Amino acid sequence: MATVLSAERLCAGYGTVNVISDIDLTVDAGEVVALLGANGAGKTTTLRALAGVLAPRSGCINFSGARTTAPLHGRARDGLGYVSEDRSVFMGMTTMDNLKVGRGDVDAALDLFPELKTRLRVRAGLLSGGEQQMLTLARALSRSPRVLLVDEISLGLAPLASARLLRAVRAAADGGLGVLLVEQYVRTALEVADRGYVMRRGRIEMSGTAADLSEQRERIEQSYLAGVA
Repeated sequence: MATVLSAERLCAGYGTVNVISDIDLTVDAGEVVALLGANGAGKTTTLRALAGVLAPRSGCINFSGARTTAPLHGRARDGLGYVSEDRSVFMGMTTMDNLKVGRGDVDAALDLFPELKTRLRVRAGLLSGGEQQMLTLARALSRSPRVLLVDEISLGLAPLASARLLRAVRAAADGGLGVLLVEQYVRTALEVADRGYVMRRGRIEMSGTAADLSEQRERIEQSYLAGVA
């Protein structure tokens, strides 16, 4: 499979502080890559830099075979999807209007999550947390991106809702999408991932296949995640 997104010696941060340093990673078409680490390890900053929300201080990002410095809207236009850690729905708009504003295929979105069909006239602010995340993910996937960055989509959700979302992410990757997934639960992330990277203090300190990382899960949790399971 072709590499759809990569970073080489990527450094980024806020103000005068570097949060991530020398990040090297790749995401290929058709795979889910998990990005693991404790709170504050730099996972969200990495995704923000890859998405074009945050300008890198050094290093480079390659998207679909070419180096890019484009902002988020430019990368989105070229086939990058980004689901941020906050539930990025328009709370005062209906589910249907949220889908339409994403300019994707509404029918495809509803095929992904038929649960939303009975909620089309309901304002997004009245949806459950799981439904809001289904809406966010459906909107992103309905645009048929080439790569999808997903940040903590299951945060605060019940296990059944979390599993439903991650199954959709896995299915999208099986259809050829490249996915970089930040997920709070190591076991859950590695169950849907093909490969993974483990971050600590702004750097990648371990990488491997999901099977290899699963075998070292106890060590990862004790050494790198400070008890995050």
